[in-house]
Amino acid sequence: MAVRPAQFRRALLQTPSRLRQQNTIQHSHPELQHLLSAASSPARLFSSTVTARALNTPDYAVPNPSRPTHFGFQTVTEAEKIERVATVFTSVAESYDRMNDLMSFGWHRIWKDHFVSSLNPGFSPLASGLDPRAPQHILDIAGGTGDIAFRMLHTAHIVNANPDVRVTISDINPAMLTVGKQRSTLLPASQQAALSFVEANAEDLTRTTPLSSPGTANPPTSAIPSASVDLYTVAFGIRNFSNIPAALREAYRVLKPGGVFACLEFSKADAHPLFNTLYKEWSFRAIPLIGQLVAGDRDSYQYLVESIEKFPSQADFRDMIIDAGFVVGGQGYEDLTGGVAAIHKGMKPRA
Repeated sequence: MAVRPAQFRRALLQTPSRLRQQNTIQHSHPELQHLLSAASSPARLFSSTVTARALNTPDYAVPNPSRPTHFGFQTVTEAEKIERVATVFTSVAESYDRMNDLMSFGWHRIWKDHFVSSLNPGFSPLASGLDPRAPQHILDIAGGTGDIAFRMLHTAHIVNANPDVRVTISDINPAMLTVGKQRSTLLPASQQAALSFVEANAEDLTRTTPLSSPGTANPPTSAIPSASVDLYTVAFGIRNFSNIPAALREAYRVLKPGGVFACLEFSKADAHPLFNTLYKEWSFRAIPLIGQLVAGDRDSYQYLVESIEKFPSQADFRDMIIDAGFVVGGQGYEDLTGGVAAIHKGMKPRA
């Protein structure tokens, strides 16, 4: 039997991984009927089991500028990491997407396409009423260059014919936002009108500043209101945060009940030892060198490689999402290309 291109693509993206579940709640969970209602649609988000924990706010989930954290393999304070990460992304902003192509052999484009397709923006089988094409507000965190947001708008407006989807692109780095703003001018006018760009720290979304044009007065800050977002996305950004639990708490706050947290991030290929060895050799030897040759910046790309190594495993990050109050389905993540990257999703429980 001939293998269809879509089937081949899925086979490349996915590899079997062990199921590690804890506190799994079967069909009696009150949220499960909502999850199962999506099972037969293209926008299926979860499997038929969900995992949740009691919501609490540990001290480490509150930002603390003097608390130790890591910057690559170095130990720094949270405040110092924010400054250093800002320096890195100001340096790499213009070459960031080109470097991603070289670093991943173009795979990041396939991962991003799959990520957006799995979320199917503009179509919500969980929407109230009869029309699944209800208005949606998507918040794309660390989305400066617009790579995810533009895909979201294309799927929502063109594929799903839902013009009532808008995307807020948030990034802590104005240089990255400026690149995204410039690229957005190539989009159709209707999609440009559905975009907004704000400078914000993902760990505290009560203070956001609209991206201003050069030479204009700084606009006032404002908060992203609680329970105002339908879909929160972050792609290849969360590992750079100074306090990931705090960012997850903010994601939980801004999402509406029933809203979805979705993260695409580099991860661990430990389940495939030979492949993992080759992958790490490539990462630590080739990527900093490519950064030096292509972008003139070896140190920034050395940090990016180290940040991948320091990021939690799939299971550990899944547990952090659960600790923030989210409900996850099945094992809580999907490995891509042997675990080089992974997609994590969680839903904020409905009241």
